[in-house]
Amino acid sequence: MAAGMTLQELVNQAAGLHSDRKAVWFDECSGKPPACYTYAAVVQLAVELTACLQKHCQQQGKCEIGLYCYPGINLPSWILGILQVPAAYSPIDPDAPPVLSTYFMRKSNLQYVLVENDKVNKFQMSHAGWFCHGSSPAEHIGLTLFQRSSSSTDVNPQADKVKRKYEPFRAVGDLQPTNITHPAQTEGKTSSGGYMDVGQKCSLAYVLHTSGTTGTPKIVRVPHECIVPNIQHLQSLFEVTPEDVLFLASPLTFDPSVVELFIALASGASILIVPNTIKMMPVKLSAALFHHHHVTVLQATPTLLRRFGAHTIKSTVLSADTSLRILALGGEAFPVLSLWRSWKHKENRTSIFNLYGITEVSSWATCYKIPEEVFSADFRTDFPVPLGSPLLGTKVEVRDASGSAVLEGEGQVFIGGEERICFLDDETSLPLGTMRETGDFVRVHSGELFFLGRKDNQIKRHGKRFNIEALQQAAEDLHQVEACAVIWHQQEKLILFVVPRDDLEEREMLQELQKRVPAYAVPDQLVLIEALPLTLHGKVDVSELSRIYQERGGCRRRDSKLRGAEDLWASLQYLWKAVLGVLGDDTGIPRDALFLGSGGDSLKALRLHDELELLAGKAVPGLLEAILSCSIEGVYRHILQILFPDEGKLMNCDSGVKRKPSGKSGEELHGKHIRLKAERGLEAAAEFVPLIAISRGNHFLSLNAIKSFLQPRSAAEVGVELPQQPASLHAATAGVLRSHTQGCGTEKRILAAVKQANEASSCSAQRSHAAAGVHLCLRWKSNTGKCVDASPLVVVPAAEATPALVFVGSHSHTVQAIDLESGEVIWERPLGDRIESSACMSKCGHFLVVGCYDGLVYVLQSSDGEVHWTFVTGDTVKSSAVVDPGSGVAYIGSHDQHLYALDIYQKECVWKVHCNGGAVFSSPCLSSFPHHLYVATLGGLLLAVNPVTGNTIWKSSLGKPLFSSPHCNEHCVCVGSVDGNLYCYTHTGEKAWHFATNGPVFSSPCISSLTEQEVFVGSHDCFVYCCSMEGQLLWKFKATSSVYGAPFVFQSDGCKDRILLAAVSTDGRVWILNAKTGTAEGAEKLPGEVFSSPVVWGTKLVVGCRNDYVYCLDLCVTGKKTS
Repeated sequence: MAAGMTLQELVNQAAGLHSDRKAVWFDECSGKPPACYTYAAVVQLAVELTACLQKHCQQQGKCEIGLYCYPGINLPSWILGILQVPAAYSPIDPDAPPVLSTYFMRKSNLQYVLVENDKVNKFQMSHAGWFCHGSSPAEHIGLTLFQRSSSSTDVNPQADKVKRKYEPFRAVGDLQPTNITHPAQTEGKTSSGGYMDVGQKCSLAYVLHTSGTTGTPKIVRVPHECIVPNIQHLQSLFEVTPEDVLFLASPLTFDPSVVELFIALASGASILIVPNTIKMMPVKLSAALFHHHHVTVLQATPTLLRRFGAHTIKSTVLSADTSLRILALGGEAFPVLSLWRSWKHKENRTSIFNLYGITEVSSWATCYKIPEEVFSADFRTDFPVPLGSPLLGTKVEVRDASGSAVLEGEGQVFIGGEERICFLDDETSLPLGTMRETGDFVRVHSGELFFLGRKDNQIKRHGKRFNIEALQQAAEDLHQVEACAVIWHQQEKLILFVVPRDDLEEREMLQELQKRVPAYAVPDQLVLIEALPLTLHGKVDVSELSRIYQERGGCRRRDSKLRGAEDLWASLQYLWKAVLGVLGDDTGIPRDALFLGSGGDSLKALRLHDELELLAGKAVPGLLEAILSCSIEGVYRHILQILFPDEGKLMNCDSGVKRKPSGKSGEELHGKHIRLKAERGLEAAAEFVPLIAISRGNHFLSLNAIKSFLQPRSAAEVGVELPQQPASLHAATAGVLRSHTQGCGTEKRILAAVKQANEASSCSAQRSHAAAGVHLCLRWKSNTGKCVDASPLVVVPAAEATPALVFVGSHSHTVQAIDLESGEVIWERPLGDRIESSACMSKCGHFLVVGCYDGLVYVLQSSDGEVHWTFVTGDTVKSSAVVDPGSGVAYIGSHDQHLYALDIYQKECVWKVHCNGGAVFSSPCLSSFPHHLYVATLGGLLLAVNPVTGNTIWKSSLGKPLFSSPHCNEHCVCVGSVDGNLYCYTHTGEKAWHFATNGPVFSSPCISSLTEQEVFVGSHDCFVYCCSMEGQLLWKFKATSSVYGAPFVFQSDGCKDRILLAAVSTDGRVWILNAKTGTAEGAEKLPGEVFSSPVVWGTKLVVGCRNDYVYCLDLCVTGKKTS
C-alpha cells in the first residue's frame, strides 16, 4: 500500500489504468436507460471544476467547500474536482432541516458552497434574503458557487446555537472552465513537536457533522492521512477488482459514503448511484441492485438491510445465485445469528463482515469476517460476533472507569492512532496518537471485543442496570419479528417497537421475551409499526419513534386528570390489558377477573401499580395488595374510594370482592378453578353419547358404547386407527374390537355413517390438481377470522339425527363447531385468547376440552359451546388434552411446566406434576398396556407418568426441545426432536432406536395398525418419512416445503387395494401418498401456510390453514394414475 496518498491520487492512479472502464452508473429506476461515465469522463469533468474553483476561491490556509446536491451521475466528478483544488468537500443534504444545515455551515465556518443547479431555488428559499447571484451557471458542470458575504466572515467560533440568524451568502457567478492543471499536492505533514495541525495545506479531505443522535452534532474535519488507510485496507480485505460494482448506499453526510465511493474509484470498479427516493423503496432498490446492475459489494447499516424484508433478503440479496460477493454491515449492532440463518440461503456464498467505528475517527476502526460455518443450522445459536481486528493505522483500547486498560472483562472503547486523527468542532491542533472516547461498551475475552451497547443506552429499571440493546437483540431473535427498536421514553417507560412478520400476537411475543431476558428488561409496551423510521444516516430515528409513541396515545402525562368513576374504569381496563399484553383483545374484562389468574405475576403487578399511580397523580395506599388479591372490580373500588370518595357508596375490596385461590397448598395456587355460572354437574354426564372421535396422527376413540361401534373392516375403511384403551372397553386392537362388537341397532347406524362417509362427493366445486389417482376438490371452507394452527377434531355420533361435526379453534380466540357434510357453522364460542390446542372429546360425549393462550383449560358443552368449567394453569396452554376412556379424567400440559389431571365432572384437579424444567407444548399420550401417560417437554424430557397417581415412572433426557407429541402402541412410544431424530422407547424406558432425518422434527409421529405398525413422521427437511418399528427407513417422500403436521393413514372407498397417507407441508400443499410405497397419489394447494394436521373421515379430509380458514376437501378416486 502506498503511503501518504490522498483520495484524489488514489482515483487518478486507477483512472490512468482503466480510463475506458465504466466508473459511475446513475439509474433513476424509472424505465429509462441508466446514465454512465467512464473514468476518463469523470476525471475530465473534475479537472474543469477544479480550474473554475481555483479561479474563484481564495486559498488562504485550509480551504473547505460545501456541496449542496442530491446523488447523481456527476457526483464523483464534483467531489474529485473539489479535492483537486486542493480543498476539503463538505456535503450538505438538501433534505436536511434548514436549521441544521445553517448550523453546520456556520459552525464549520464555510466560505464557499457549491449548489446543484436545479437546487438553487431550494437553497435560496432556505436562506431567503441573504444572498443573490447575477449570472447563469455553467450547464455542463451543473453547479453554482456561492460565497459567504464579507460582513459575516468574522463569525464567533463559539456561536453554536442553531436559533441564530442564518449566515448570508452571495453568488460569485459562472463556473467557466479554464484549462489549468492543478499543481501536484504535497502529502500532509504534522506540525513540529508531534502534533497534527488542521491548518496544514492540503491536509483535509472532507468535513462532516455527526448525526446528533447521542448529543449535540459535532463538526468533524477528516485529513487524508486518517481516511486513506481505511480505503486501502478494506479494498484489500474485500479483494475489490475492476470487475466489481459497488453501491453508494450511505448519504454523503455519513462518512461510510467516503469508503463506498473511493474503494470503487480507487480499484477501477464501478459505483452505482440511485436517487434517494429509490433507497426508500425496497422492491425497486433490490431490482436495481441485483437484477439490473448486479452489485457485488454492499456496505450498509443493519437497519437499511432490514428494509428489504426477510423474503427479499433470502430470495434476492442473499440467495443462492446472488451477484453479491461482499456484505459489510456497520453503524449499528450486528444482527443476531438466528436472523442470518433465516435470511441466508443455504447455498449462498456471500462473505459477511461486521464493521465498527465512529465518525469522530472516520470511518471504520475494526473489521471481522464472519466464518461461513457460523451460518450452518447445527452451529450454536449463541455464538457472539466480535468487533474484529483493528484496521490499518488504527489503535483500539478498552479502559475501565478509572482509565486503566482492560485485558479481560468489560470497559469502554477508545479509538485513535498515530495519524488516525480527526478534528472536532474548534480543535486546530492535536497530539499524534490522540485516542477518542466512543461511549461504546464491550466485553473483552481472549483478546476479542464483544459489543455490549452504548453508554447512552444504559438504564436503571426496577433497581437493575442494563443496556436496552440487549432487549433489542433478544426481540430480533424471535421469529415473529422482522425488525425492532427500543426506547427508554422520558426515562419512565421501556417501549419496544416491532415491525411484525406475518401474524404477530403481542401476548405470545411478551411471553417469549420473558424466557429470554430478565424480568426487569421486559418492555412496558409493544408498539407495532410498518417500518422503522431512519435518520439521514440510515440509522433508527429514536426521536421519531418517541413522537410515534406519543401520537398513538401511549404517553400518559403525570398531569393528566381523571374526570370521574367512568374514566377510571375505562383507564383501569386499558392498563390491565396493556400490562398483561392483551391490548389486541377487544372483549371486556369480567368484573371478577383476578390479575394473577389472568396471566399476571409479581413484576407485572408492580408495573400496573406504577401505571395506576401515574394515572392517579398521587400515591394510592394499599394498591399493590389490592392488585395481588382483589378482582379488577375490587382494584377499581379501592382506587375510587381514595380518588373520588363522594361518588356513591363504595365497597372495599375486602367485602365481597377479595378472592382467595382455592387449593390444598401453595403449590396448588396455579391449580385454582373458577365457577363461572350455574352449570350442570355430574348429571350432565348421566347420558352417555356413543360416538367416534378422530384427531390428528390417527388418534381414534370410540366412546361409551364399544358394542355399538364399527366392525373392524369398517373402521379401517374410514381411516381410523383403534387406540390403546383400558381392557374394560375391549378396544385395544382390531381383533379385540371384532370379538366384542355387539348391538345391532347402533351398529347399523355406525355402518350407515361409514357408508355415507365413503360415498364420493361431487367434486365440481373447484378445479384441482390430480397427481396420481386421487382427485382433491373443495367441499367447503369456514372462515374463523384468524390463523388456524390447531388440528381439527372430527366427531361422528351414533344417533341417526345428529350430524358429524368438526371442532376447531383459531387465533381469533374462537372455537367453531362445523357440520362435516355442509360446512355450516353450528355454533361459535369466543374464549379468552388465541387457540392452538386441538379439542378433545369427553368420555360422556357432552363436553369438549381445549387449552387457550390465556392459561385456561376450557370445558365446553359440545352441543352449544357454553362454558361448563374453566381451570386456571400458570401459563399458556398449547397442549391438547387426552381423555382416559376408563376414568374420564382429562390430561393436559401447560407452558407453566406442569402436567394436569382434571376431573371435569367434579370440576377439580386430581393431581399435577412438575415436568422438571421445560414447558409442555405437545400433547400427552395415553397407553393402557401398561397404563402409562407419556408427556414430552421443551426442556427435552420424555416422561412416563402413572395416570392414577401422577408419579413419574421413568424419564429420559433427549437434550433438545420436544415440540412433537409422543405416540404409542402396545410395544413402544415414539417422539420427534428438534435435533432431527425420531426416538423410540420401550414402555420400560429403554431407548430402542432412533432414526435420523436432516432437519428438526416438529411433526408428531403417526402409528397405525393399517400399515403393519410402521411409523410415519414429517421433518423440517421437507421429507415425509416411513420407517419400520425397528427404525429402518422404508421410504421417504420429498414435499415442497417443511412438514410440521402429523401424517394420517386411511383407507377409503374406491381404493381398498391400497392404504393411503395424508400429509401437509407448510407451504399449504396437501399430499395423498401411497402408505406402502411413498408415491404421490394426489395433491392440492391451499392458499396459505399450514401448520395444522389433517384428519380424514371416509372421503373427507379436514385441515386448518393460516389464511384464517378451515378446509374440507373431498377425496375422489380417479381409477388410474395420471401423470
